[in-house]
Amino acid sequence: MARAVLVTGAASGIGAATARRLAAAGVSLTLATRGNAEGLEAVAAACRSAGAEVATAFADLAGPGSGEALVGATLAAFGRLDAVVANAGFADRTPWDALDEAAMAASAEAMAMGFFRLVRAALPHLGPGGRVVAVSSFVAHVFRRHVQAFPASAAAKASIEAMVRSLAHELGPRGVTVNAVAPGFIRKDPGRHSQMTPERLAAVEAEIPLGRIGEPADVAGAIAFLLSEEASYITGQVIHVSGGLVI
Repeated sequence: MARAVLVTGAASGIGAATARRLAAAGVSLTLATRGNAEGLEAVAAACRSAGAEVATAFADLAGPGSGEALVGATLAAFGRLDAVVANAGFADRTPWDALDEAAMAASAEAMAMGFFRLVRAALPHLGPGGRVVAVSSFVAHVFRRHVQAFPASAAAKASIEAMVRSLAHELGPRGVTVNAVAPGFIRKDPGRHSQMTPERLAAVEAEIPLGRIGEPADVAGAIAFLLSEEASYITGQVIHVSGGLVI
C-alpha cells in the first residue's frame, strides 16, 4: 500500500539513514532540513534510486508556521500524509553553571516546540494506520558521573516524550500510533565534526554494555519498525537504541 512519510532532519545522520531505510517503490518521502541543501539532495537521490518518490523541503522548526509549511509541502506533492518522523534537533552540552535563558529557550523552541508545531499541523491528516515517531535521546534518561549531561537538551527531549505519551492516549481511538526512539551515543556521518577525542570516545564506549558507539542505521531500523504494520499494537512507548546505556 502506498504511503507518504515526512522525515525531518533528513540531510544527515539518523534522519538520512531513516530515509534510506524507508525508500522503496510505493513509498513517498518528504525529506526536510533546515539548511543542508547539499546533504538533502544526496539523500533524496539515493532514495529515488531505491524506487521512492521524493519531495524535499526546507524549514526551521523553531519558527512559527514551520509545521504547516512541511505538512503543506507533503500534501502538495503527494496528496496525503500517513506518517511523521520528527528527528530534527541538536545537542547542547552547556553545563548548568554556564546555561542562560537564551540557550534553554533555543533548545525548547527547536525540539519541544518544533515537535508540537509539526504534530499539530499533521493531526488533521493522520487517519487509521497513521504513525508518529519522535526521536528523543539518552540525555533525558542518563545522569551519572562518567556520562556528560546535556541539561537543555535533556529538558527538551523529556518534554517530547511526555507529548508522545499524551498524543498516544488521544490518538489511539483514531488508530494512530505515537512512539519515540531514544538513541544512545550515535556515530556522526563521515566528514562531520565530532566533539569527542579518541580518549573521550574510548571512555564513552566503556560505559556502553555492547561496547560500541551506535550507527545511524541502528536507530533507523527501530524507526522503520515503529512505522510498520507489525508495530500496529505499540503506542505511547520510548524505545531505547543505546547498546544498553539505558537499562
